[in-house]
Amino acid sequence: MKRNDLSQSLVVFEQHSTLVAVIEMGLKSWLVAGLVPGLVRQPLKRQAADEKLLVKQLYRWRDEAIKADSTIKRIAVAFEAGRDGFWLARWLRAHGIEAHVIHPNSVPVPREHRRAKSDRLDTALLMRAFLGWLRGEAKHCSMVAIPSLAEEDARRPNREHEHLVGERTSIINRMKAALVRLGVRGFNVKLRKAAEQLEKLRTAEGEALPPNTLAELRRDMARLKLVHEQIAAIEKERLARLRRAPRQDTHPMVLLLARVMGIGVETADMLVHEALTRPLRDGRAVGRYAGLTGAPDESGQRRREKGLAKAGNARVRRGMIQLAWRWLMFQKGSALAKWFTARTAHAPREVRKTMVVALARKLLIALWRYVTTGEVPAGARLRPAV
Repeated sequence: MKRNDLSQSLVVFEQHSTLVAVIEMGLKSWLVAGLVPGLVRQPLKRQAADEKLLVKQLYRWRDEAIKADSTIKRIAVAFEAGRDGFWLARWLRAHGIEAHVIHPNSVPVPREHRRAKSDRLDTALLMRAFLGWLRGEAKHCSMVAIPSLAEEDARRPNREHEHLVGERTSIINRMKAALVRLGVRGFNVKLRKAAEQLEKLRTAEGEALPPNTLAELRRDMARLKLVHEQIAAIEKERLARLRRAPRQDTHPMVLLLARVMGIGVETADMLVHEALTRPLRDGRAVGRYAGLTGAPDESGQRRREKGLAKAGNARVRRGMIQLAWRWLMFQKGSALAKWFTARTAHAPREVRKTMVVALARKLLIALWRYVTTGEVPAGARLRPAV
């Protein structure tokens, strides 16, 4: 597999024979800007959000370039990653048009306190960044790897699971707050028979729960039950897929990672589909993708560290910090756990919280090596192979 961070184009850019277009995408309309060989003007066209109209517009500009005695050998289109995802890039490529998706954070913008911003100005910035990338200028902007429909769909169960877990926490906190407001403490709203015990609850004044509050709690408990069922269904279906086809697609990688003590199937599935299947260049790129690298601020004699860059995948970053704490519980004999303990044995809590981020970065790189080369993290305990 060829590893490339997509920060520069590896194809020779012949500007006199390449039609370049960028798209500022909206919900109802798209603004398309073009750089057409043979034309002095740089065309700008606002159109409905329709991929077929987009292709017609690109072919219309190609015909204008041909009339101006230019030969078009290549049509390159780019747009920023956003709500629309990657379907347009896949659709354009299927119709013979080169398409790229630009990482939004990689496009440089003016640093005025109140800079002017409009779709027209945004397309100009995108065009400038895209042209630099096509010329092969490193770090001019970065492209996002375009996943296939199957790869994109494989991420949905884990992301839905994460959303449902957050929704479950929100419902529980709301119910606890409603009870505390009436002076009811110590009641576990997560019990299976909690709904049946609501009638027996008494407020601090010794009265039964008010009718509106009681009805609200019953509705919240019904929502909580539904969320629990949906979470269980996702987990059950994932296990069934792994058992049914253990050697299909990314399943071997998930099962390999789940063999490590302290890593469950949910975490393994998230790491595989969000990070470990990406063709990252080396360990430094792995840590940078998760946003677990530092953000130094150096100017003249000033040297300071602003903390985590947080420029990568937030799901991977949150998951790895949680996994780092679990690693200290389940893998106390591993080299990474000993490394952490040796540096924080007599350190205050704040230092431990800082060092666990470094542990998370080292652990992510070690797991990346484990699933790509088979190198087991030093001293790590594995579950028996099934």
